[in-house]
Amino acid sequence: MKFALKKVAFAVACTTFAAGIAGFSTSASAIENSEIKIGVSIWSSTDVLGSQCKRILDKAAESLGVQVQYVDQGHISEKVTASVEQLAAAGCQGVIICNSSDTEMVSAIKTANEYEIYLTQFFRIISKDANPDIYKMATESPYYIGAVHENEPDNGEKLVNILIDKGCRNIGLIGWEQGDATWLGRWTGYKAGVEKWNKAHPDDQVNLSEPQYAGTSSEGGSKAAEALMAANPKLDALIPAGGGGDPLQGAIAAVERAGKTGKIHIVSTDFLPDLGERLANGSMAGESGGHFCDPLFAFMMTYNAIKGEYKDIEGKFEDFKFPYLFVSSTKDYEGYDQYFVKQLPYTNDELVALSKLDIEGLQKAANKLSIADAAARAK
Repeated sequence: MKFALKKVAFAVACTTFAAGIAGFSTSASAIENSEIKIGVSIWSSTDVLGSQCKRILDKAAESLGVQVQYVDQGHISEKVTASVEQLAAAGCQGVIICNSSDTEMVSAIKTANEYEIYLTQFFRIISKDANPDIYKMATESPYYIGAVHENEPDNGEKLVNILIDKGCRNIGLIGWEQGDATWLGRWTGYKAGVEKWNKAHPDDQVNLSEPQYAGTSSEGGSKAAEALMAANPKLDALIPAGGGGDPLQGAIAAVERAGKTGKIHIVSTDFLPDLGERLANGSMAGESGGHFCDPLFAFMMTYNAIKGEYKDIEGKFEDFKFPYLFVSSTKDYEGYDQYFVKQLPYTNDELVALSKLDIEGLQKAANKLSIADAAARAK
């Protein structure tokens, strides 16, 4: 199977190279859209965030006339690494992947190089400082394109400031997986926001707990919240940091069972489908998210690499930053509900237009994406 796939990849590469010499667009000669299959290695395509990701990816695949195949790997390390080989063996010419630790990316990149298929991360980026050798390996790969991700420390700081501004002073913290790069980035932001406040307000200190870990399940979030409430009777806020939305739902349920809805303010990342109702009834104080379009942009980058439009991938690492949306009131949520939930933020024609942009153009489009931007395009 590998040999057959490599022969196909080599033929495509030769066609692309010949077209480049002749000065023709590789779009017309390299591969037809109906022949393109893009794999999605994802922690879950059915939980709150994962299902939103699948919805936008399915729409993009339909708009472009390409195939998409999913592997749910549950953030289990051996399944993460096996998923790339599974998708490559299924005939995918490119794969987008999340969750994926830096060490797991070593195996993923090796598989991409071996099968000669393109690879792009979303919601994650290899740490250049913590793992310079892995970052160098990714940069040198002719098939690893880069990563679409957010500024997580900034996200964490903004979220903790929502709680501080609401008067919260005893904040419990719930992480999902120890060592996960995104979690560590958010935690850095939470701590930075608290430290800045405490330095400026010596007589009005904020306490941030050490994290309880929930994994990526609702039950884990519930148990973590219960433990934090038991440990601190003065607890007035919780931050379930993420994990796809299920830990947050478990934490909310635990607070409701304790009769403390509205007394313990909750903020998190990854929008819930009923966020508007929860902001209204006080079970949520604010949230960052709306970023299920991260995989969309990773998908578009991978699509263009397969088409032969993105060249000179070897020696580069595309660090593609995506902005979060923040809501802390029902009014904030109304626009999001209209333009991101009831309908997707991009039409079929707009998705096709995105697919024709170079990486710089895609980055500009990502920077523009907001509730106001989606509303303006919908008129």
